[in-house]
Amino acid sequence: MEKVHSNPKILIIGFVWPEPNSSAAGGRMMTLIRLFQEQNWDITFASPALDSDFMFPLESIGVTKQNILLNDASFDVFVKDLNPSMVLFDRFMIEEQFGWRVAENCPNALRILDSEDLHCLRKARHLAFSEYRTFESTDLFSDIAKREIACILRCDISLIISEFEMELLQNVFKIDASLLYYLPFLLEPIDETVTSKWPTFSERKNFSFIGNFLHEPNWNAVLYLKESIWPLLKKQFPEANIAIYGAYPSQKVLQLHQPTNGFLIMGRAENAKVVVEKARVVLAPLRFGAGLKGKLAEAMYCGTPSVTTSIGAEAMSGDFDWNGCISDDVEVLVENAIALYQKEDIWLQAQQNGIQLYNNRFLKSLFAPNFITHLNETKNNLKAHRLKNFMGAMLQHHTLMSAKYMAKWIEAKNK
Repeated sequence: MEKVHSNPKILIIGFVWPEPNSSAAGGRMMTLIRLFQEQNWDITFASPALDSDFMFPLESIGVTKQNILLNDASFDVFVKDLNPSMVLFDRFMIEEQFGWRVAENCPNALRILDSEDLHCLRKARHLAFSEYRTFESTDLFSDIAKREIACILRCDISLIISEFEMELLQNVFKIDASLLYYLPFLLEPIDETVTSKWPTFSERKNFSFIGNFLHEPNWNAVLYLKESIWPLLKKQFPEANIAIYGAYPSQKVLQLHQPTNGFLIMGRAENAKVVVEKARVVLAPLRFGAGLKGKLAEAMYCGTPSVTTSIGAEAMSGDFDWNGCISDDVEVLVENAIALYQKEDIWLQAQQNGIQLYNNRFLKSLFAPNFITHLNETKNNLKAHRLKNFMGAMLQHHTLMSAKYMAKWIEAKNK
């Protein structure tokens, strides 16, 4: 009798359930899920998080949804029974919780970390900013970095979204390149079917900002807009408004709503693309953060020029011109925002720059095939791959011992 080969199984352990309409992280997770489905892999998505009103209905696309518990041996039974050939951890905190259990129960499963962005970089920049000083590379050597870098070493492959972070991991933290994989946005092209639907310069008006308010850099950027940037733009364009969209606005965010001043807190956008396409200019003055900015790629896809900072544009443009302006100086930002808002020729050139940048830097077709090949090759040569990573094996050994007994102690205590 012929052997029936079942489809490879991949287990994704999520920090939260994916919310593609709430954050870029949710959008990235759904992109990965769809990419894995195109390979005919069986996908189980598990998370210890509570269900949310805005989570994507995974079962509607054939993904198995599984609720799991922290510090509970029931996960061991579940993962052993599932026996996945690959496990993807969504952010390092999830690998800390479940990585040792996966290693113990499914030792031959390829362990992948999706870092989203480097948390230690974002936190270090935030700290430097809050202390009114310039960020220095020594700020990176924090407890959170020790945890995050240990996680990268324990995993077989870590997906890194930004070239800047790829360089930082190799040069500052001395991580071997074989453990890292550059995987930026995997987007569909901006072609004629997309551009033909764009509203024209004269059909658009106002400014916009969009970003999940649970993310501290977004909240800070909105404050910066309110206090430093918008007053100067409003003086120039008395009729204009700025519409601030984002999921999970808290009371402190809602209090900034000031219609008489044209500063509008709109809350969650039902459809971000519709909102961004109506605006003439996107403002995204991010003062700290990490990774790539989904809001700025989305602006390009909508044909909307953007004004941002060096942090906002970090690792996005490569050798291509930005679709608007990059500056860390308030006056320069405002000056460029005024020019883009007033002058159609400058605006159209910025729009064209966005198409070039987007289509040359972030298309799924540029990255997805090589990524899948890399996963399969690493999985098929896992023993040899791990032999080259002694530091990771050593960390895995010690983590297994310490995390295992800590988790067992918590579990016993909970009983």
